[in-house]
Amino acid sequence: MNSTIPYKIYLSEEEMPKYWYNVKARMKTQHPPFLNPATMQPCTKADLQPVFCDECIDQELNEKDEWIEIPADIRNFYKTFRPSPLVRAYFLERMLDTPAEIYYKFEGNNTSGSHKLNSAAAQAYYAKKQGLKSVTTETGAGQWGTALAMACAFFGLNLDVFMVKVSSEQKPYRKEVIRTYGANVIPSPSNTTAAGRKILKEFPQTGGSLGCAIAEAVEKALASDSCRYVLGSVLDHVILHQSVIGLEAKTALEKYGVTPDIVIGCMGGGSNFGGLIGPYMGDRIDGKNDIRFIGVEPASCPSVTRGKFAYDFCDSAKTTPLAKMYTLGCGFMPSPNHAGGLRYHGMSPIVSQLCHDGYIRAVAIEQNKVFEAALAFAKCEGILPAPESAHAIRVAMDEALKCKAEGTKKKILFGLTGTGYFDLAAYKQYNDGAMTDYIPTEADLQKGFATIPKCSANAQFE
Repeated sequence: MNSTIPYKIYLSEEEMPKYWYNVKARMKTQHPPFLNPATMQPCTKADLQPVFCDECIDQELNEKDEWIEIPADIRNFYKTFRPSPLVRAYFLERMLDTPAEIYYKFEGNNTSGSHKLNSAAAQAYYAKKQGLKSVTTETGAGQWGTALAMACAFFGLNLDVFMVKVSSEQKPYRKEVIRTYGANVIPSPSNTTAAGRKILKEFPQTGGSLGCAIAEAVEKALASDSCRYVLGSVLDHVILHQSVIGLEAKTALEKYGVTPDIVIGCMGGGSNFGGLIGPYMGDRIDGKNDIRFIGVEPASCPSVTRGKFAYDFCDSAKTTPLAKMYTLGCGFMPSPNHAGGLRYHGMSPIVSQLCHDGYIRAVAIEQNKVFEAALAFAKCEGILPAPESAHAIRVAMDEALKCKAEGTKKKILFGLTGTGYFDLAAYKQYNDGAMTDYIPTEADLQKGFATIPKCSANAQFE
């Protein structure tokens, strides 16, 4: 092992970010605004206030300020689990026999088991500051629901979590962690909301989707003036909060004069990936680096690699504002694969715009290849990765093997967003040789595309 760079690079509390990084302020092309579905006009703050917390709306609409201060109460809560380690993957490098240097930013060292607590803490804080009594949300694999339950318990808020039904069945103990922190968990789609009942009537055997769960959570929030909906991915303010990942990674690597050549992350809604690449992307846009950014999604839910760049609803019930993003259509029902946090029909407008402008390359990977990489990583690095994170591991390994074939020594950074200890049913299926790779057909995709709204902004798809 080369002792020049330690296996784990830790920052001190004093080195933790005091400001979030707003990559929108550096983007040459801003993503188009959200549209009010009733008027098809750009959303104003007043349009969004019944759904979201006021401070989060201000951050969502902020395209000018590159740096936004992190309130002291949030920084203090961050200290319970941050800074997170930046790891040089020496043992993975040795296993692959590659000249590449591989680094990963590990976000699993907290009870939620993932990066989600970075935004959960911020959104719970702003809800409490606004005087709200409760919030609602959705969760796929359960990391976001767990993180928000932790944050709501800390700041004193009630929480209802609509959990994608197939995930609640696959991960009953994740559900129990959420309940342990005092939140109420409802498998989605459910009979508790009009949106849920409508979806169940149309798809009685469905395992649910993040779009379904979002629709139910938004409906529940709109029923009370003292409640708001909070989202764990997709939106701009969530990527803003997740920028602590990229800021810490950048600070840690700069201690040793390292600038990555390639930055890789898994993509579901885009928050962890956007947070990891944000500070590096700002420099890339300014011509200060030539980093390649690779976003990895499941082949079973290929929103960027096979989707359309169009205005679409963020939920299946078509109640949310329309966002310009890569989408499979709000009515797309993904297969019940094990990367629950990546089963979303759309992609962050920020990430989508950066992909559209050529700054990000998206790739889609089949489930068996993902778990093959997960097992290899676990055996040499000692961490059982979440299935979502293993998508990034797979591509990082592939890029390192390219370096071996080419004889090049590139520096690769990827995001290890969380642990897989609640995903043992998935690991069992892989170990038993029973895992299948589902890839939607063109006919499957067309069913989803048919649900993309027909409007003047989407005239090219009509």
